Amino acid sequence: MVRFAAALRRHGVPVTPEHVTDGVRALEHLDLADRDEVRTGLRAVFAGRPEDFTIFDRVFDAFWRVATEADRVAEALAPPALPEHAPPGLERAGRETLALEAWQDDGDGDAGDEPVGVPAASELEALAARDFSTFSPDQLEEVLRVTLKIARRLARRISRRRRPSARRGRIDLRRTLRANLTRGELIDLRYRRRKRKKVRLVLLCDVSGSMDLYSRFLLQFLFALQSAFSRVETFTFSVRLTRVTDYLRARSYREVLRRLTAVRDWSGGTKIGESLAEFNRGWPALVDRRTIVIILSDGWDTGHPDVLAAELLRIKRRAGRVIWLNPLLGSASYQPLTRGMQAALPHVDVFAPVHNLESLEALVRHLAL
Repeated sequence: MVRFAAALRRHGVPVTPEHVTDGVRALEHLDLADRDEVRTGLRAVFAGRPEDFTIFDRVFDAFWRVATEADRVAEALAPPALPEHAPPGLERAGRETLALEAWQDDGDGDAGDEPVGVPAASELEALAARDFSTFSPDQLEEVLRVTLKIARRLARRISRRRRPSARRGRIDLRRTLRANLTRGELIDLRYRRRKRKKVRLVLLCDVSGSMDLYSRFLLQFLFALQSAFSRVETFTFSVRLTRVTDYLRARSYREVLRRLTAVRDWSGGTKIGESLAEFNRGWPALVDRRTIVIILSDGWDTGHPDVLAAELLRIKRRAGRVIWLNPLLGSASYQPLTRGMQAALPHVDVFAPVHNLESLEALVRHLAL
């Protein structure tokens, strides 16, 4: 159902996580052997505007294809044109890269540096509270601008401890008194300022099928964090783990998307425990008491929950802090009842939403050790 919702959204139908939940519930009351009944029931859930009816029918026919509709299916699901400078062999990359190719075609900006300007205050306020799943493709660039600003603000977070400073900062009264003990009045002032902490971030992002509605925005956030922080390691996972730190070291987000076409693990199943086990085996030195590990996932896991719990516990014992960001947590009706989330929660220091720009900015209070 999540993939069907993502297909509708790519064709311009506004879809939210609530629509997906309602769609799953609707299927419980429909005769799944009756194609027309399923079509009518899901159309009532997903197509709220008359102009969406035709689009819904086209996507429905393409998604749940039948042999007699082969021509229409091929037309509806035809992949977007490849970028002019696509890497060799991209045409054989497979279904999992189609979403990335589509994202590259969104908007009319060039492939140079991403603009660092931000919308006006009123526009920013309206953007900040909107769920990522409600944005249209042509708003991606605008959201990226704000995301870059948020990442830089997070990077500027400094500790409460202060260090001596020659001229700037607050007056250090103790050092000032000591320096002027032999004088009748305070002439030589001493200052102190906050000391920056050397914190490493390790980011593990779920790019499985259940995360399709949020993946493009979370990838933007990963790119922004890597641009703003000096010590960041980034991984994506679905059924296996992939280190994408080097892919994200690009001047623009469009270049990042072109590089990520080499990753063969998009929109598939989810094995969180096995992916964490691969991380623990391959990169144990990345995690110490100065490391904050951030996992971005909805917690849907096809693996065994005991594996997830054991591997996450290994990370928690070494890390300074473990943060789990779940986009579904932004919904008032969400409860972490999946086996994956139930296994993970005892080993998580912070469980927070990551469904809009406000939730990204709220991370500032958690990124200090």
